[in-house]
Amino acid sequence: MKSIVEKYAHLLVHYCLEVQPGDRVFIRTTTLAEPLVRHIYRYVLQAGAAMDVHFDFRENRRILFTEGSDFALQHVSPLYQVALEEYNCFLNIRAPYNIHEDQGSHPDKLKAYQESMAPLSQIYAERTATRELRRSLCQYPTQAAAQNAGMSLEDYENFVYNACKLFDDDPIESWKALGRRQEAIVGFLNQRERIHYLSEGVDIQFSTKGRTWINSDGKTNMPSGEVYTSPVEDSVQGQIHFSYPGIFRGHTVEDVVLHVKDGYIEKWEAARGKAFLDEIFEVPGARRFGEAAIGTNYDIDQLTRNILFDEKIGGTVHMAIGQSYLQAGGENTSAVHWDMITDMKKSGAIFADGEKIYEKGQFLPQITQNF
Repeated sequence: MKSIVEKYAHLLVHYCLEVQPGDRVFIRTTTLAEPLVRHIYRYVLQAGAAMDVHFDFRENRRILFTEGSDFALQHVSPLYQVALEEYNCFLNIRAPYNIHEDQGSHPDKLKAYQESMAPLSQIYAERTATRELRRSLCQYPTQAAAQNAGMSLEDYENFVYNACKLFDDDPIESWKALGRRQEAIVGFLNQRERIHYLSEGVDIQFSTKGRTWINSDGKTNMPSGEVYTSPVEDSVQGQIHFSYPGIFRGHTVEDVVLHVKDGYIEKWEAARGKAFLDEIFEVPGARRFGEAAIGTNYDIDQLTRNILFDEKIGGTVHMAIGQSYLQAGGENTSAVHWDMITDMKKSGAIFADGEKIYEKGQFLPQITQNF
C-alpha cells in the first residue's frame, strides 16, 4: 500500500499539476520537505517529464535580509527566472523551519527585495492566469507549522492530510466531486452582478459585472475549497469587520475593521497590530480590494494561522487587499495580496442582486440543488 506521503505526491503530480510527457517541473521548498520531494520526483519521471528543485535552508531569508548588500537583495536567480518564464509546472511546498523568520527584518531591505522580484511576480501572474504555467501551493507538515497552529506534530499531520482528502480511497475523485459541487455555485454567481455580505460588523457590497467567479477545486491550492473573484475596483462600498486574526509576513493583526468608499479604504481600525496595518496601507494598491471569496471546505473547521487552510474554512468569507486576479478580470496591481477572514456561521447572509443566497455559513437550497 502507498504511504500517505506517496498519495500526497501522486495527487500533486497527477491532479494539481497535471504533469504531461515533456513537461519541465520546478519545485520550491525547504530541505524539510525532502521526503515528499523524493516521491514527487519519482512520479514526475514516470510521467515522462523532468524536474528541478530549489531548496531553501534554515534561516535562508533571515540571513539575506540581515547580511545582504543592495547587490544581493537585487539579485534574481537565473534558474528561478527561467522557471517562471519557460517551465510548464511550478509547485511551491510550504515547509517552514520558523514561521516568524522575517520578523525583525529591516523594512528597507525587505522592500528592495520585493521590488527586485516584482517583474517576475508579474510574469507569474500572467502565465498562471491562463494555466500556461500550471502551478500549485501546498503544505508539508513541520514542527514550526504545527506549533503555530497550536497542535502536536502528529495532530497537525493528520489535519493537513485530512484537509487534502488523502485518507479517502481515491483523493483525486474526491477533489473532482468537490469541483462539481462548486461548479453549481460559480455558475449561479456568474449570472449575477451585485454581491452583498451582511453580518455582525459587516455590511459591504461590490459589483462583479464583467468579472468571473472561479471554482477553486484543488488545482492551484492543495487543499482548496472556495469560490472567488476580483470585485470591480471602485464598486466596493461599506464596512467589514474581520473576526479571525489577520496574519501576513509573520505579523498578526486582530479585530480589523475597514471602512470603504468607492472601492478605496478610507480608514481602518485594529485591536492589535494597527502599526503594521498602517505600514501595509502605504504600499501602492493596498487600499483597494483584489479578491472577494467564500470558503466552502467544511473539513477545515479550525483556525491554524495558515492562510492556505484558514481562507477555505466552510462558513466564512474573506476579502483580500491588494493584487487582483487577472483570470477573474481584476485590474488592481500591488506588491500586497493579504486575505482577511470573517465568520458567517452565527448571523451571516449573502445576497446576489438582492436575493438571499446564503445564510449562517451555508448556501441556500436553490443554489445547491444541482450538487
